[in-house]
This record gives sequence, structure tokens and C-alpha cells, in this order.
Amino acid sequence: MAAAAAAAAGPVLWRRLLGLLPGRPGLAALLGRLSDRLGRNRDRRRRRSPWLLLAPLLSPAVPQVTSPPCCLCPEGVHRFQWIRNLVPEFGVSSSHVRVLASPAEFFELMKGQIKVAKRRVVMASLYLGTGPLEQELVDCLENTLEKSLQAKFPSDLKVSILLDFTRGSRGRKNSRTMLLPLLQRFPEQVRVSLFHTPNLRGLLRLLIPERFNETIGLQHIKVYLFDNNIILSGANLSDSYFTNRQDRYVFLQDCPEIADFFTELVDAVGDVSLQLQGDDTVQVVEGMVHPYKGDRAAYCRAANKRVMDVINSARARQQVLHAQTFHGDSLLTQEDAAAAGDRRPAPDTWIYPLIQMKPFEIQIDEIVTETLLTEAERGAKVYLTTGYFNLTQAYMDLVLGTRAEYQILLASPEVNGFFGAKGVAGAIPAAYVHIERQFYREVCSLGQQERVQLQEYWRRGWTFHAKELHADDLGGCFRKHVELLRVGGGACGHLPWSSVSPTLAVTFSGTEGLWLYLAGSSLPCLTLIGSPNFGYRSVHRDLEAQIAIVTESRALQQQLHQEQEQLYLRSGVVSSSTFEQPSRQVKLWVKMVTPLIKNFF
Repeated sequence: MAAAAAAAAGPVLWRRLLGLLPGRPGLAALLGRLSDRLGRNRDRRRRRSPWLLLAPLLSPAVPQVTSPPCCLCPEGVHRFQWIRNLVPEFGVSSSHVRVLASPAEFFELMKGQIKVAKRRVVMASLYLGTGPLEQELVDCLENTLEKSLQAKFPSDLKVSILLDFTRGSRGRKNSRTMLLPLLQRFPEQVRVSLFHTPNLRGLLRLLIPERFNETIGLQHIKVYLFDNNIILSGANLSDSYFTNRQDRYVFLQDCPEIADFFTELVDAVGDVSLQLQGDDTVQVVEGMVHPYKGDRAAYCRAANKRVMDVINSARARQQVLHAQTFHGDSLLTQEDAAAAGDRRPAPDTWIYPLIQMKPFEIQIDEIVTETLLTEAERGAKVYLTTGYFNLTQAYMDLVLGTRAEYQILLASPEVNGFFGAKGVAGAIPAAYVHIERQFYREVCSLGQQERVQLQEYWRRGWTFHAKELHADDLGGCFRKHVELLRVGGGACGHLPWSSVSPTLAVTFSGTEGLWLYLAGSSLPCLTLIGSPNFGYRSVHRDLEAQIAIVTESRALQQQLHQEQEQLYLRSGVVSSSTFEQPSRQVKLWVKMVTPLIKNFF
């Protein structure tokens, strides 16, 4: 029994040890590998013991707020202020925060913001597509840059774009070729950075074919910034994300401190990336270690320092601002501040940027997410969405072993971008089904069906097809043929792509997020929104960024609640009968290879 307990607690305990060894990267890496090995061994067991209930005791302790409380500042105003011990805290008015509802709204807002930008446009994404809508976006950038040069008083408008190297270089027409005209015409104003993971190098880089090389690691941050306005999202710069692929988006308006932070973050990642030149070659920033030709350890150390300098300096600035605002010698009353011209409303919403870059030993998002899951009390509700159900072992342990109620929304295999594809790609939805079934069996074996509920996104009675989704996690999908089907049953047929009406398209994005409802509350007080998806790759391989929004504003809470409801309305509850459907039959070879490949998608 003692051995079983040690095995069950192993990975979480190793993470506790990792937190105690910040200055020993070699030993930390060894413990990380041992943690992964323990996790894989545990996956082989069909049942888990009640020792999972120890998960909250072994998970990271809540970082304590170190500043003393006072009656003047909003100290202790919410229970999540411990996050500011890790990252900068930005207090804003909820009137500056808007939740967007649709891909079209996202696209039109982005174009409108580009057109009126005067000082900076910063865009970080996995890739830029090559269709007419993406070209329209590039044209907007070109027109704005042209106006900045022709203005009576020329502006200092700068455009900085950060993409992933492998995804952005795929094919003859790609993200790079789309952006080359901007670089060639406005070389002093435009910067295009292409992040190349340091883990793809040497023989591995030569042998892994295009598309599949993206499984090693990506630049996955999605930030779209225009002067002092920011859109945080999980959406890429691609036509499907502008039309029929639902994602999450939040618009932060007139938030200069937050805009400065994300500008500096993108610049920092850009500095450790390859720089696109006007002749379609790439160069390393002077003085920087090459990401895949140079020493890996030296590169990762330099990248860690560059990114952490941004986080720490922003955190220090916000602490000084907080002290000046609430602890200064001469404090202005609200009426005095209004008379002096500062009419900004008092903050009722707090923004915390959460960064995850495991290749650089930066694990802030992982720490905060695990702590949130651990500290969610009995009676609280956690709504968690992931387009690709492949939670890390730590997250699954916490869901199964903690007290809150969970509703986890995932994509049914029929709406996965790889559904119906040929070869290995077509097995990916089946692999997700296999992982989902294993997790559901564990929920049932622990008698947690009432507390932990799985739901699958679908649309009853709608006919739809698996349109090309540019699936982020493996690098695209295949459009030779698509399979039309009636959700919930009915005849299926195979038709060529040209015969499929685009009006039938229904897609489920890799929509990720978390909403936390405190016990007794019908509205969420916290949400996580951005690029992470709670999976192994997101935690261990890719560069990710999201924000935690904590709000006291009932109006903003209502916006977040409506956003959550709209996603969950189009879902069905998973039960044992779900896995008896023909589309849920998983071939033996897929079951055998899933444990070997699940860490890559």
C-alpha cells in the first residue's frame, strides 16, 4: 500500500522538489524525466487508488501575498492576489474589458485597430495564413505604414510580428512570403521574428519531415496589440479563425501598462528568434546564441534571462506604482484626482499575465493553474474547455483529487480537424477518444461522475464537415476528401471537396479556457484566456501566454458567464454509451501507440 501511495503521489512530489532547486538545472532536468517516467507508469494502470485524494496536499503551496494590508489600497480585495508574487498585477476598470463573441468580430476589430494605430502594432501568432483574408490584413498594415510616412508630421509607427519558424516556413507560399513585401518596402519600421525551438537541432532537424517537425516545439503565443489596446486570444492569423472557427477573445482597451508589458514580452522572444530579411533569409540578433546551431544550454539561459527580465521589471514597476498610489506621502482623494484631470475609474478588475516557456525553465502558468485547481473549495465550479483532450498528468490528478465540481468541454471526434483524414493523421481523433475513455473510466472507478463531468461539443441535427482547420498541434490537415455525417447517427458518405457547400461548415476550434465560480456564486470571478491548452505540449514544449482576469464587476462577470454558456450550450454529456458509437471504436494499433505519441500533440 505504501508503494502504491508513493507511485500515485510521485509526479506532483517531484514538482515540489523542482521548485526547491532553482539553481540546479541539471538535477531539475533529471527529476523532470523521472516525473515523466512515473507518469507514464501510472497511465498503464487501469484503476487509480483513493490515494489520489492526497493530490491537494502534495501540490504547490499558494504563494503568500507579502505586502502588509492597509485601509487605503485594495489589499486583500480578492483571494487571488497571491498571483502578484509571480507576475505583475495590473488594476483596470471593467469598462476597459470587452469579451468578443465571434470570429468576424475579431477580424473586423483587428483591421479597424490597425487602420488607426499611430505608434505600434505588435502581433504574435503561430503563423499567418496565405488566403485573401490574410492578404487583406497585410494590406491594412501596408496602408497604415504608408500613411505614417505621408503624414504632415511623420509618426514613429513600428510593426513587430512574431511567428513560429517551422509553421511559418512551410510550403512555397507561406507566412514569410506574405510578409516579405512589408519588410522590403518598410525596412526601418517592420520587424518579423521567427522563433525556432532549441529542441529541434542536429540529426533530429534533418530527419523529421516538414509538418511533423512542429511537434517538437512551437511559438504558440497569440497577442494582437495596437497602441494601448490589446486582443488576447487563442486564435491564429488564418482565414478559418476569421470566419467559422470559434475561439475566445478579450479586448483590453486603453491599458498602456499592459500594452507595454506585452510589447516587451514579444520583443524579448523576438530577440532570441531568427530575424527575417528582405531576401527571405534569416539572421540571429547580434550577440545572441543561435537557437539550433549554438550551445543549447547557453541559448536557453540567455532566453530565460531576457524573458524574466521583462516579467521582473514590469512587476517592480507595478509595485512602485501601487506604493505611489496608495502609500505615498501625499495621497489625493478621488475628487482631487478628478479635478487634476485623472478621470480613470477605480480598478475593479485585475489582469495577471501568465507565461509558460518550459524550454527556458519558465513555468509560471503551470504553477498558477495547478494552484487554482488545488485551492478551489468544495462547492466551487470550474468550467474547463480544451479542443484537444490531452491533459497533463498533474492536471488530471488535481481534477480527480480535489474538491470542486468540474465540467470539462472537449471536441467530439467528428468535429476534430483530422477526422476522416488518411493515414496517421486520421488516427489522431481516435487517439483523443482513447485518452478520453481512459480518463472517463477513472472518473467512474472513483465514483466521481457527479463531481467531474465530461461534455462534448456538437450540434444535434446539423450536417457538417471537417473543414481544413490548420490544426495547430500537428501542423495542418488534409483536404483530399471530407466526410459528411449526421451528428448522433445517420448515413455517412464520402464526397470530393469541390462538392461540399461552404455553408454547411461547422467547426470546433482548439478553444481553451477556464472559468472559476466560487461556492454559492452563479457568476465567474476569474477566467484564464490565451494560448495554453492544458496539454503536455502546451506545458512542456511550446511558448505560451495567457492572462488571468479577476473581476468584482458584475457586468464583466455576466459577459464571461454568457461566453461560457454559449460554448457549453452546444454540447452533450459523455456517458458510457458515448463510447459504444461506431465513431468511437479505436483500433488496437492506435491504443498501442497513443502512450508513445501523446506527449507530441
